Amino acid sequence: MGAVGRQAVVLGASVGGLLAARVLADSFASVTVIERDVLPDGAATRRGAPQARHPHALLTKGGHILDQLFPGLLGELVDRGAPLWDDGDWSKLYMSIAGHVMLRQGRAAFDHKQMALYFPSRPLLEATIRRRVEAFDNVHILDDTEVADLTVTADHRRVTGVTVARDDSAASHHLGADLVVDAMGRSAHTPAFLDKLGYGRPEELHVKTRTCYVSQPLKIKPNSLHELIVNIHPAPGRPAGMFLTTNENDTAIFTVFGIGGNEPPADLRAMIDYAEKYTPAGFLNTVRAAEPIGNPHRYRVPSSQWRRYHKMRRFPDGLLVSGDAICSFNPIYGQGMTVSALQALALQDCLHKGLDNLAHRYFRATAKPISIAWRLATTSDLQFPETEGARSATARIGSKPTERLLTVCETDAVVAAQFFKVSGLVDPPTRLLKPSIVRRLATSRHQNL
Repeated sequence: MGAVGRQAVVLGASVGGLLAARVLADSFASVTVIERDVLPDGAATRRGAPQARHPHALLTKGGHILDQLFPGLLGELVDRGAPLWDDGDWSKLYMSIAGHVMLRQGRAAFDHKQMALYFPSRPLLEATIRRRVEAFDNVHILDDTEVADLTVTADHRRVTGVTVARDDSAASHHLGADLVVDAMGRSAHTPAFLDKLGYGRPEELHVKTRTCYVSQPLKIKPNSLHELIVNIHPAPGRPAGMFLTTNENDTAIFTVFGIGGNEPPADLRAMIDYAEKYTPAGFLNTVRAAEPIGNPHRYRVPSSQWRRYHKMRRFPDGLLVSGDAICSFNPIYGQGMTVSALQALALQDCLHKGLDNLAHRYFRATAKPISIAWRLATTSDLQFPETEGARSATARIGSKPTERLLTVCETDAVVAAQFFKVSGLVDPPTRLLKPSIVRRLATSRHQNL
């Protein structure tokens, strides 16, 4: 694809920002990524991403997109020690959703390689993507650099660049751009910037889960855990859950979390006690036998948040928003990186038609994958009385069909496989309404609902 612009600037070297930079590299002569953190040389947690100390999920669809944008990246993660699920063996995944333990025996009824899951730590994944992005001759990453403001034309119709300053200097300078992409996370300042220019703020949706989680990195004994992931979601009457996620080099992360203000303790022994009532003993025995790496870390996310830029009637040219700066989810569903990857694909498609009306086209294109992930996450969250948010008529009546689906997923390989594809954002939720799936739901031996 030929260049559609001279200079693009991405604000933020998060996974979402790096994916945006990768796509922009095909369409702009030069791409500059501005990051306020001092970036580590390798796989390490950086100051501006404290959530990197906690489990991260790369959903199946996210893996597909990463390997499309960076051929061979997934194999590189495996070479660097990231565990891989590519044999369809259900026993290697322990997934408990709303009190229902998903199928635990046999092989998944789909192409195992196509539906593979990869389990790198967030620092390893981010460092690997960053190194791939830096390998592009026309991409430059400026770390330890603050964005002071966006600059605009006199009529406020176009963003023309950014004013930046390095932390070690009081002086600032202007960096011109044909396109600026804000990927600075859920606290991004674009809404305030738009309001100041007279565009108003985007409508925001919030579902207040008040999620708090505490994670303890571990060094586990080789082959001490058969499962690659243990994922126990909240259940009716229990606004709490846990993760035990394997990563590279026999490391793992043990996490306990609560929603609705239910805060877990930040002490390993107390964390184990917190999870004991709803976690099979064998998993906690693995945690007890592991070697703690450092101390537990606490992280809070007040709400799922969607800034609906696609609803704005006016928007300046030369500006886009990406990643958590548009939408961030309750992290227990692991959707964030995959939705950022879907946004990068939307940007790639939109750039094929040039820069004219880009913001309108891009925000409309991103709204579809965001809305699917949003419905999947918030429908589950809103089943809990501790969650604050508008409950649609569909959500109010949706719990019984969902309960039926999850019950059948305990034993039915075909339904479980389709549910796995939907939750991995590979297939749309409508696939659960296929006649073949509906028949299996209706005729399952589970008739207690």
